[in-house]
Amino acid sequence: MKTQVRLALVGDYKPEAVAHQAIPIALQLTASHLDIDIQPQWLPTETLTDTSVLRDYDAIWVVPGSPYRNDEGVFMAIRYAREQNVPFLGSCGGFQYAVVEYARNVMGWFDAGHAETDSGGRLVIAPLSCSLVEKSGTVVFMPDTLIASAYGKLETQEGYHCNFGVNPEFVADLAQHPLIISGYDTEGDVRSVELPGHRFYAATLFQSERAALRGELSPLIVTLVRAAAH
Repeated sequence: MKTQVRLALVGDYKPEAVAHQAIPIALQLTASHLDIDIQPQWLPTETLTDTSVLRDYDAIWVVPGSPYRNDEGVFMAIRYAREQNVPFLGSCGGFQYAVVEYARNVMGWFDAGHAETDSGGRLVIAPLSCSLVEKSGTVVFMPDTLIASAYGKLETQEGYHCNFGVNPEFVADLAQHPLIISGYDTEGDVRSVELPGHRFYAATLFQSERAALRGELSPLIVTLVRAAAH
């Protein structure tokens, strides 16, 4: 087990973003909990021009903050993590972009898009029926999933800051592929996905890092770092 983990934080840092305020605290709590030296590095999306930028990292976290300044760089980072078996976490915007990347590059939906930035094609990420900006709600996990194991329970309360989520019309198609839907809200809308067989690949519409603002660990961040250390 490694005593130091190099973590790429893919995103465009905004000091006013609640999630970005929470991330360093969450990493400090995780480092203390696991007794691992976490070396985080913010990677502004415009710097993501080639996968060589990512090769020195033990894990990749695509953080909230869409639309990103360089969408293609974000998609590249997600695909790299997925294909190279690098532990990966996507939260909020990272979740949305992970779903689009999967639809394009695994499902073959080359025209898959995000309604926040795309006007045509199959919009697999669409506006939510109700905004979740600075809202919280119940998330129900599927049994025997990575996320359920991380949390050690099948239900949790989580915070959000988003206006977009998985298009309900896309869910049936998504369910036919290896990427599994591992969490839903109480209305049955998708809130998390994960990729079986990967060292760690999970993405959530909610921002689990917000737990750090209450002085609590994020089970997903703990599991990400633990996977990266092995």
